[in-house]
Amino acid sequence: MAGPSLIGASDSAVLVVVDLQVDFLPGGALAVPFGDEVLPLANQVAARFKNVVLTQDWHPADHVSFASSHPGKAAFEAIELAYGPQILWPDHCLQDSPGARFSAHLDVPHAQAIIRKGHHSTIDSYSAFYEADRTTPTGLAGYLRERGIEQVYLLGLATDFCVAWSAVDAARHGFSTHVIDEACRAIDVDGSLAQAYADMAGAGVLMAPLADLLS
Repeated sequence: MAGPSLIGASDSAVLVVVDLQVDFLPGGALAVPFGDEVLPLANQVAARFKNVVLTQDWHPADHVSFASSHPGKAAFEAIELAYGPQILWPDHCLQDSPGARFSAHLDVPHAQAIIRKGHHSTIDSYSAFYEADRTTPTGLAGYLRERGIEQVYLLGLATDFCVAWSAVDAARHGFSTHVIDEACRAIDVDGSLAQAYADMAGAGVLMAPLADLLS
């Protein structure tokens, strides 16, 4: 394997690896189609970054985003909550469950932090920076600022939810933000992927070619 890329070797750049957990992979409770294809790419890219952060969905059993918490509702229906529209999901990534664990094929031993999200029962959290009310912070922005990070690169699952929301929030915090789209996979619920690309473009998020990071 080649040495770190100039980007990854920089003290001011971080790779955020989004939700590469068992429940989001084939056979999982909320499997992202072809999500397993991301794992070897994530390992290759992460090996070229000095700074790596992992995110982890971490839900209590009664989480408000679960269809099972709303009698008469089915997975992938949308409801209105106090903070806005919410897609209902199958139960997934229950705290400390096998499905919430990182894939055994994820090999990023040098990751320095894990950001757990969705751990409050009454609010969802796609973004690694904010919960779904868009105001309650996870603390990631402060962590990155204190470490002198200026450039944020993201890959993982799913493009149209946790990756895109995290990217938009990173850009709004003033980080130079790049999504490695070839190392992401999407769910695409009711046009969510097209909307995610539009939101990222509107926020100034750039797409980083995978080849540039692996060269």
